[in-house]
Amino acid sequence: MSLTSSAAARTNGSAPPATAAVAPPAVTTANQLLLARGVTVVGLAGVGLVHVLDSVDTFHETRWLFWLYMALVVGSVLVAGLVLQGHRSAWALVALVALAPLVGYVVSRTVGLPGDSDDKGNWTEPLGLASLWIEVGLLAVAGWAVALTARRGR
Repeated sequence: MSLTSSAAARTNGSAPPATAAVAPPAVTTANQLLLARGVTVVGLAGVGLVHVLDSVDTFHETRWLFWLYMALVVGSVLVAGLVLQGHRSAWALVALVALAPLVGYVVSRTVGLPGDSDDKGNWTEPLGLASLWIEVGLLAVAGWAVALTARRGR
């Protein structure tokens, strides 16, 4: 029915033909877990990138902290691989990778780290703040994914 015949049908009292409503695709738990995995992999890459960027100065200032940064970068990559493969332990490891630098940030800003007291009170360092946002986001997504997995298992 064309636009003009549709308008004509309304004026002469007959209704235009009904069209079948198409329901949007259902958002399944599997789709939500797929989204959580994707967001998590991006977040883990962000944690790794922030610490690679900060490692240049850290290498010269506090060598032991530099090596912890590198362990975090490697850990982020390995955990991202586990997330992509759907391992059950992946979400706990995501939480660990997110919590470790978050705790390190707080400790370095409050009591300081051995051999690195320059950051005491420096709560507004841009890379640190970016890392905090990413890490808190990873914790939230990991919690959401654990809840989805538990719901899926019922």
